[in-house]
Amino acid sequence: MIDIGYTAHASAVIDEGATIGAQTRIWHFSHVCSGAVIGERCSLGQNVYVGNEVQIGNNVKIQNNVSVYDRVSLEDDVFCGPSMVFTNVYNPRSAVSRKSEYLHTHVQRGASIGANATIVCGVTIGAYAFIGAGAVVTETVPDFALMVGVPAKQVGWMSRFGEQLHFVEFNGQNVAKCPHTGETYQLLHEAGSVKCRLYE
Repeated sequence: MIDIGYTAHASAVIDEGATIGAQTRIWHFSHVCSGAVIGERCSLGQNVYVGNEVQIGNNVKIQNNVSVYDRVSLEDDVFCGPSMVFTNVYNPRSAVSRKSEYLHTHVQRGASIGANATIVCGVTIGAYAFIGAGAVVTETVPDFALMVGVPAKQVGWMSRFGEQLHFVEFNGQNVAKCPHTGETYQLLHEAGSVKCRLYE
């Protein structure tokens, strides 16, 4: 590994102009393009590609064989599992150039994306959401939502720690406690949708 504020394996390609934060580690055969912005304490596994129009926050973990294409942004503490996929064009054709039509995909703080999942471009994955292995996400995902299947459907809620939440009615409210941290969560019904929030 070569240490220049961050560390990179000798086989990694870091294009001139890329911004990479302190204590970030970049492993074998990865490629970071010149316009990429990567925060501190990140880990990019083997064979990771990071495009030019990509912003990655602090403490982001990107496992082996993940390509983070242009117009994808990852907030702090995001986890991308092995071989998961981001797309950036909704209707690709080899004979049609659609580089001006890339859609923005935004993954909010603390979200986890499981191995081999696919995130179709143009969606937002909410804070601390959990995308199960192999799921195909085609729509925006709420905060704390647990998503599985093809196409992905919500099957529950997850705590910030990554434990599934089980809600019960208490004093007229739907509440749950994280079994690990004891943090309390509340379900709110707003404008025809259900939202989960950390109870203050």
